[in-house]
Amino acid sequence: MKYFFSHTQSNKGFTLAEIVVVVGIFGLIAIAITSFQRNVLVNNKYAQDVISSAQDARNILRVMVRELRTTSPSNNGAYAIAQAATNTMTFFSDTDGDGLKEQIRYYISTSTKPYTLRRGSIRPTGSPAVYLTANETFTTLAYNIRNATSTGLFEYYDSSYAGTTTPLALPVPVTNIRLIKINLMIDADPNRSPIPRLYTSQVSLRNIKDNL
Repeated sequence: MKYFFSHTQSNKGFTLAEIVVVVGIFGLIAIAITSFQRNVLVNNKYAQDVISSAQDARNILRVMVRELRTTSPSNNGAYAIAQAATNTMTFFSDTDGDGLKEQIRYYISTSTKPYTLRRGSIRPTGSPAVYLTANETFTTLAYNIRNATSTGLFEYYDSSYAGTTTPLALPVPVTNIRLIKINLMIDADPNRSPIPRLYTSQVSLRNIKDNL
């Protein structure tokens, strides 16, 4: 007696189409994971930049306040404040304690973008003392400055300042200034959507104040 057996073979392999689909799925997952990791790294860096920018801004304001607080007449008798404008101020102060009053200029440089906050300094020479523009030395204090006309770097107040007083109108008579507010607006990362942060401080002019 002959027996006939029917064998059914099951194909357990993958077709090319299935392999392509699987590879595509894994590729999409890998792209999503990579994109997520990149976003985490970018956001972490931005957060660190914001913290660093805040620390730098506070340090800069601390120096500006210290120098402005000791504003006094120059070595040649010129008035303590030489210029007072929205985004620039020039004054005299003995910043290093050597008895000579340097001419200090804080200003926003708009020659290139992003804007920068710069400090110029001129030591007096000769007798009588003179302040030569050619001798001015410069330091860049901060980058990515976002101060605009609506948010000036400096605001000036007279002896009637009471906390909510309106700033003096420009042009400011320098002999009326008794208190200065500094508004430093910095963008931690200009490549992102602009989210500038405003850091403020104020200083009373100790050597020329009257009833403040």
